Amino acid sequence: MSLRIWSKACGNPSGRCLLTSVTLCQLACKVQPLRNSNKGPSMALISRSCSGFLAQLSSLTHHKAFSVSAATAAIQKMTRVRVVDNSPLGSTPWHRAPRVIHVYTKNGVGKVGDRVLLAIKGGKKKALIVGHKMPGKRMNPRFDSNNVVLIEDNGNPTGTRIKVPLPTHLREMEGDYSKLLAIASRFV
Repeated sequence: MSLRIWSKACGNPSGRCLLTSVTLCQLACKVQPLRNSNKGPSMALISRSCSGFLAQLSSLTHHKAFSVSAATAAIQKMTRVRVVDNSPLGSTPWHRAPRVIHVYTKNGVGKVGDRVLLAIKGGKKKALIVGHKMPGKRMNPRFDSNNVVLIEDNGNPTGTRIKVPLPTHLREMEGDYSKLLAIASRFV
């Protein structure tokens, strides 16, 4: 990935700079053109003081955790989730966070109210999404974590209490998850 932003603020005589920040641009533009009879002024030598800084900048942009894109999907495969009920499987500490291994929707992206299959403590368990980080439709809350409630195959919740508030629009699905809504104490 290369960022190309042309700026005249750096003081470079050509007015072209490949860095985004003006201060970085001023450091990097302390170059001395090399005159070669065959190649012209296309080669440049960067001073030693900013070469290490540029190496750090390039390692930052090529790092795996560096992302400038917005969230494109709510919950999909390999998404880490947080179990928010008091079921025995969800309340015991685990070495690895539970991950989604299948989403039961047409496009493979789960929103609030969709069923997912989790890999939790070396086993598989079905769950219902009750909150996610991605902003949803208007007037739907956005949560700090991707929250799920463990359910059985018939749709009954495994636990007896839900620790976090649930979105109010889950009440529209009352026929499917009436027992889940009965054990919820708060709605947002």
